[in-house]
Amino acid sequence: MKQGMWVSPTRFVSFAEIEKKRLVQQHVATRARVTGGFGSLDLPNPDPILKAAGKDVATYRDLLSQPRIGGNVRRRKAAVLGLERGLRRETSPEAVFRFIGDWLDDLEMDRVIRELLDAPLFGYQPVELMWRPLGRVTVPEDVLGKPAEWFRYDRNNALRFLAQDAGRDGELCDPVRFVVARQDATYANPYGSPDLAMCFWPGTFLKGGLKFWVQFTEKYGAPWVVGKHPRGADDRETDLLLDSLEAMVQDAVAAIPDDSSIEIKEATGKGASADVYRSLLEYCRSDVNVALLGQDQTTEKDANRASATAGAEVAKDIRDGDKGIVLAALNQMIRLVVDVNFGESVDAPLYAMWEQEVIDKTQAERDQVLSGAGLRFTNAYWKRTYGLQDGDIDETPRAPHAAPGLAFAEAGSNPDYADIAAPELARQAQPVVDGWLSRIAGLVESAPDLQTLQARLLAEFSDLDESGLTEVMGLAFAAADLAGRAQLADEVQDG
Repeated sequence: MKQGMWVSPTRFVSFAEIEKKRLVQQHVATRARVTGGFGSLDLPNPDPILKAAGKDVATYRDLLSQPRIGGNVRRRKAAVLGLERGLRRETSPEAVFRFIGDWLDDLEMDRVIRELLDAPLFGYQPVELMWRPLGRVTVPEDVLGKPAEWFRYDRNNALRFLAQDAGRDGELCDPVRFVVARQDATYANPYGSPDLAMCFWPGTFLKGGLKFWVQFTEKYGAPWVVGKHPRGADDRETDLLLDSLEAMVQDAVAAIPDDSSIEIKEATGKGASADVYRSLLEYCRSDVNVALLGQDQTTEKDANRASATAGAEVAKDIRDGDKGIVLAALNQMIRLVVDVNFGESVDAPLYAMWEQEVIDKTQAERDQVLSGAGLRFTNAYWKRTYGLQDGDIDETPRAPHAAPGLAFAEAGSNPDYADIAAPELARQAQPVVDGWLSRIAGLVESAPDLQTLQARLLAEFSDLDESGLTEVMGLAFAAADLAGRAQLADEVQDG
């Protein structure tokens, strides 16, 4: 008997049904219900630096003008832009794949990717899709990155545009029109984690330390010019002497009274003070490199080759993380375009980025294995996969031949295909192997399988060294392959 309760004279609700409804209800722990919850709809950016300063992410934008930070940002974006990229069909229909490909071809993908790569710097980067009807379809004519400081998240983690006419809470953004690229975003922090936050204090001290170092250099880098005047000189005569010294520093020429004197003194013993500024700048520069590149080896003059290689590997991991942020945003846009024009039930293709050298090597090794197993690829496949042009492949028809494979003669079989192949092998082999061929032919004829052939070869040629034995086995396996091909060809011809 089911356990439950009658909620009306005609309706019985089981406890299991009640339990299921409890499981599928909305959020339980929300900002609106928490003790001391949010008084307004706006959710402040929890970044500690921005909270302490009472500012927005535009504060971090000023850091990009510093050569060290701006240069590292350029290098980081270039690492992602240097990857190969393209659209992959996956399980999407052919018509959808072509449609999305044509749409992406009309976009400035380099610019779009550069704008999306601001997400790791500021934590989040909204982009607006500028939809436009084209005949029977509607596609984004352009994808534009908008300044992150124009947007806020509310306590429901929904993006809002701070429009002038929308009041304090802003205007709720349409998820079909806005896509946000984010780094390490969570429910507690939908704004993401900005890498420039780690550069704020190093960048500030780097700028301030350089200013004081310049002042120090101006003060102690040049020799001091000291003028002496008679004790009884008045202020007018003193000012005249100072003007003469100033002219001397600038033009190396001065006119002074005959009872005055000038001495030039070098600033000695200030090297330790200068090293303090230099150490501060190097420390700040190193922190900036670690924050943006994940290492400080490839940018420092005292790095050796091993440390620089290790540093490049760490930067590669960060590049892959940036790539993932870009791909997540681009594939979300592709999904939206497919939903609008084909429906939510249609599979969408995926945009991908990869390192061409690695993919080419893996693809070539796979194709080599499949070709060795007997699979034949078309010339169209070779051209498409490896970028070959017309005329690169010899498309002259060749005489048909049997499929590659291995076959071994059974005991008592009449045709001696190994003996037929042996003369051809002998003509092509070096003279030293001529004496091996007759022995190899007998072993190949009588061996039922490869394992037996290998064991018999080891026993028959045990007096050879390792290199010689390897060559013998190669000839034996070649003879076995030729024997199998010849036997198969005879069977096909006999019908």
